[in-house]
Amino acid sequence: MGAHRLSSGEARDLIIELPEGLAEAVRRGTTHRIERFGHYDSVRRVADRTMLKEEEADRGVRTVLAVLREAISEKEFDDLLSQLGTDFSQALESAG
Repeated sequence: MGAHRLSSGEARDLIIELPEGLAEAVRRGTTHRIERFGHYDSVRRVADRTMLKEEEADRGVRTVLAVLREAISEKEFDDLLSQLGTDFSQALESAG
């Protein structure tokens, strides 16, 4: 989720901290062109790709963020959120 939203430097930093399976998913999703869209559009894209209801996709996106928060350093997570945008931070906070 969201690798196409990250700069190449941020993606590289994230890859270093992730286990290989997740790091490979980030590698595959990284592009040279950074796309800009918010949390809601991310949820909609996940729902479209997975054929989940938007509520289910939203829970999935929030869960991915929560898992990343535990899997990587605090600094790297803060860097990640700064590139994703404030609406992602707010979504994560509202999830508890």
